[in-house]
Amino acid sequence: MILLEPHSFVLEETLLSRFTSEKPEVVDIKLVDFDNVIYHLQSSPEQRSLLTLSVEMTYFNEVLAYGAEEILAREYGDYMVPPTNSQHNISLQFDLEKLPEDKAALAKHVSLLKRNVLASPFLRAFEYWESQQEGAGPLMATHYRENEAIYVQAQQDRVTVIFSTLFKEEVDRVLGKVFLQEFVDARRLASIQNAPQVVYSSREAPLEIRHLPGLRQDESVGYVSFVLFPRHFADPEAREKTISQIQLFRDYLHYHIKCAKAYMHSRMRTRVKEFLKVINRAKPDRVTSMSEKRTATGRYFRPQFRQSGSPQQVEGEW
Repeated sequence: MILLEPHSFVLEETLLSRFTSEKPEVVDIKLVDFDNVIYHLQSSPEQRSLLTLSVEMTYFNEVLAYGAEEILAREYGDYMVPPTNSQHNISLQFDLEKLPEDKAALAKHVSLLKRNVLASPFLRAFEYWESQQEGAGPLMATHYRENEAIYVQAQQDRVTVIFSTLFKEEVDRVLGKVFLQEFVDARRLASIQNAPQVVYSSREAPLEIRHLPGLRQDESVGYVSFVLFPRHFADPEAREKTISQIQLFRDYLHYHIKCAKAYMHSRMRTRVKEFLKVINRAKPDRVTSMSEKRTATGRYFRPQFRQSGSPQQVEGEW
């Protein structure tokens, strides 16, 4: 098992190679991240030292209502420009001749753009908890994939995060149920008592979102609920770590389902090869019958019996 990184590694490496290049080059590259996020990196034809990064997110309009614009202005305000295309939601422009000294840190910070944008509903829920308001906060939904969403809601003593995930195959559904049951059982260990509470339900949606219209309720859909307590987000450092890890839960789950299927397939292929070896060793060698003899021309002498029962050698072909 591995933990996925919250930043886009390929975007970081691509930006860093352009930031550290001695001679600006013509660039026109498209990169794809988790959850169908598309990055378009291109240089200006008139001025090669200007590098523009445009981002396309299907759920950007939803997170705008949760404060994503304020996060972008705080984190990338010096580099933001109007989008260059109607399909793009965010555009950042870098002057390669005026970059800061720590170019690696800048590339790493820009590669966290998707993570920072998707953090807006979580930060809004944590702020609601800090305000100590009575009752539950607003239910914030982010449809980050087709037929899949993240629901975040703050309450007085906790923050609930619900993932709806779609299993397209029967094998994925079975393996996913096994993995998620391990999440539930793992909290019994004394070493990880501080982990969030995990609740998994198949088909039936949790009570927090059951009133929403258009929810799929069949065998292909599973709902995973995380209950975050103040120890997970009261401290600023713990808050950032919680946001980074919980965002990648869906990718983490399906990544390891695919790894498990690949491992089982490799084991099955190995077992089939061993069985074929056993079968090949068990095949008897063909032995010529004692009653048949071959001549130099390749013909056989086969015994034929007369009515009296005495054998008679007859030459003929097989």
